[in-house]
Parts: sequence; structure tokens; C-alpha cells
Amino acid sequence: MTTTTTRDKMIAGAADLMSRRGVNATSMRDVVRHTATPRGSISHHFPDGKRQLIAEAVTFAGKQVAVPLEKSINQHGVISGLEAFVASWRRRLEATGFEAGCPVLAVAVDRYVGEGSDKDDETAQQHLLDLADGVFADWRQIMRAALLREGLAAERAERLATLVVASIEGTVAMCRANRSADALDQVQDELEAVLSTALARTAR
Repeated sequence: MTTTTTRDKMIAGAADLMSRRGVNATSMRDVVRHTATPRGSISHHFPDGKRQLIAEAVTFAGKQVAVPLEKSINQHGVISGLEAFVASWRRRLEATGFEAGCPVLAVAVDRYVGEGSDKDDETAQQHLLDLADGVFADWRQIMRAALLREGLAAERAERLATLVVASIEGTVAMCRANRSADALDQVQDELEAVLSTALARTAR
């Protein structure tokens, strides 16, 4: 049985708050309150403060998507993997009343401002952007590798993988604003049509 540590709770809690509020509105104090963890846990588990916690939350959020996405694609193929990818975001949106989006996207669009002993916000900002870019690249690579296995040329697989990730990320933001998953359903239908057509051509 896996035991969730205080550190793990704080990282997951930070990711959750970032997905709802953005980076700057997520303070260390808020994370402690949100996760019901001891305040002393901050300096103990995250000696570099907020910048360290946010960075680890980005990595955590990336794996929360990447691991099940890769498993689904490997077991069931590209189209089923896309369905699972979309379904996971739909569940997240609906379960939180459309309050929570993607914490990785939050890092990409929200400028980091430190607190307490943080000294160099610019360096922290660049580091977080690099982490977010790496997460998006990981998601694209999972899709790209699956498309390659199903016969697409490398350049076409790269473009389609980028299309999938960019479309879903943007649509999640639209769904939050609209308080509806309708746009996600529409984008899923169009992405499935594009992917199915591309894959069908490789089978000729």
C-alpha cells in the first residue's frame, strides 16, 4: 500500500490550487491550509520556498497526465488514448464545477512572483517555464511515438501530436470560462476525425 507523505500532500495540493487560482495566487500559507499540513513542513520539505514547491507541483502535474495517457495509448492505440486524455480532463472539470484547469498551463501564462526569502523571480520564472515546456513536450512525445508506431511519417506525427496537446489545453481553458464541456466534446470529435484520416492513409 502506498503511503502519502506530508511532502506529497503539499505538492499535490499546490498543483490543485494552481489549477484553480494560478501561480501567484497560490501562496505557501494557502497550500498548508488547503492540505491541512503543519506550517513547519514548508521549510523542512521545501528549503527553497515557493519556487521549489511550484516547480515540484509542475512535475507532479505532468506525470499525473503522462502516465495514464501513455498506458492507455500503449494498450489501446492512438484514438483510444485520445479518448482517455479528453475524458480525464472532462472528469477534472466537472468534478470541480469547472473551477480547476491545468496547473501546467497556469505556469505558462502566469508570471511568477516569489514570497518571503525568494530573491530572483526572473530566474525562477525561466526555470518554471522550462519545466512547463518539458511537460508539454513529454505529452507530445507520447502521442508522437504512438503515431509513429501506427505508421505516420515523423514530421506528420510531430505536427499532429502538437495539434492534439495544444487543442486540448486551449479547450480546457474555454470550458472553464463557459462552465461547460461542450467545446471539449466538439474538439474531441474533430481531433478523432483528423487522426483517423491520417492513420487510414498509412494503411493504403
